[in-house]
Amino acid sequence: MHTQEALFVRLALDAWNTQSSRTDKLIQSLSNEALAVETAPGRNSGTYLLGHLTAVHDAMLPLLELGDTLYPQLAPVFIQNPDKSGLEKPEINDLRLYWSLVQERLANQFNQLQPADWFNKHAAISREDFLKEPHRNKLSVLINRTNHMAYHLGQLAYLKK
Repeated sequence: MHTQEALFVRLALDAWNTQSSRTDKLIQSLSNEALAVETAPGRNSGTYLLGHLTAVHDAMLPLLELGDTLYPQLAPVFIQNPDKSGLEKPEINDLRLYWSLVQERLANQFNQLQPADWFNKHAAISREDFLKEPHRNKLSVLINRTNHMAYHLGQLAYLKK
């Protein structure tokens, strides 16, 4: 029999896996030319969104205490600055590879966690604050990042012709 804790984790991981699969499928279906286009006039390009999602997901590794980021060079370009910052971006094919490798690493790490692990504090909260706010746990990060991915998937969908 499943514990309620395990059930909650399963629900969250299923949502993550669904959005991850949908995002991956869309990214694979888009040409490099399509990704280079803005999702709407004056909005982010598909390239930027791919880099942004990759950088944010890569940053989940240390946040969830699952290891170091794989591509720390992405954060200044895709998290700390907007699309049209003038900073040089990696090639789209490199971003596609980074996305795949980060997603694979997260999946492998997630599969090693026990349900109870998800209810532990993440790296960005102090022990003192976590005692007062136990909902600021690793599972909340997963849920937040799943919603974030779904939001940007909606933007990327505008690139599909």
